[in-house]
Amino acid sequence: MKQFTIENGKLKEMKLNSFKLEKEIQTLCENNMKELLGLTFISGEFTVSNNFRIDSLAFDEENKSFVIIEYKMKENFSIIDQGYAYLSIMLDNKADFILEYNEKMNKRLRRDDIDWSQSKIIFIAPSFNKFQLETLNFKDVPFEVYKINKYEKDYITFERIKGNRNVSIKQFVDNKNIDKVSREIKVYTEDDHLNRVSSKARELYNGLKERVLELDNVDIEPKKQYIAFKGDKNIVDIEVQKEQLKVYINMKKKELDDPKNMARDVSNIGHWGNGDYEIRLTTLEKIDYLMFLIKQSWEKNKK
Repeated sequence: MKQFTIENGKLKEMKLNSFKLEKEIQTLCENNMKELLGLTFISGEFTVSNNFRIDSLAFDEENKSFVIIEYKMKENFSIIDQGYAYLSIMLDNKADFILEYNEKMNKRLRRDDIDWSQSKIIFIAPSFNKFQLETLNFKDVPFEVYKINKYEKDYITFERIKGNRNVSIKQFVDNKNIDKVSREIKVYTEDDHLNRVSSKARELYNGLKERVLELDNVDIEPKKQYIAFKGDKNIVDIEVQKEQLKVYINMKKKELDDPKNMARDVSNIGHWGNGDYEIRLTTLEKIDYLMFLIKQSWEKNKK
């Protein structure tokens, strides 16, 4: 991807000013973890299980899960082998991860507070080879991949790379760590939510999904309890129930313009999803007005 600046009305291509050391990438990402990944940074160079070292340890507050982050300068490593080895080590040493969180964050996180099923590993590098990127075509691999590059004038690009995610890794790779990790860590899909509900709920979801995706720069990210539609932050989260949808709009109390009073204030009520507003969608006829509400969140939380 070429990057340009405008000088006197003319485009000038920016020169790549490559990172010299892996540590540069690590320091930059750790100092800006919330802005780049929406995660809480816990510690760097975290060592566990006989000197097994993790570059960065982070916590996903939305999913209540740990995230391992690894930085690379070279393309000659196996994402599959390293990723599953690290996740396997984490599952074998849960107490160490909890202790690290509690000591660094000065909190009392308990084992039951964590959703280990949504754990994942993130790889960050200036580039990846085609064999590494093929890993992203596996629908059940709990990995994310980001490209980071530095240009002149300290201009930074940070981009998530996504694959088709249409086949299972178990069909192609025989690895004991994959079987072990897959028993406890799961990559959730839309089908996990839609296969257990009525045709009415599926129709409602598909109708609303089509309208939300008409907005620019919206990604779908299924979670354990709901399906998130995200820009820079969550825009709307949908909990698919048997005969209806619970829709959570990511706006704070008193921020939403809702002249019909369709949204319920759930700011003081425990619920899945983000935001202080819940709408129960039971008919397709309500989608037009619901989109009026969702667009307000999109304006606030889009990329």
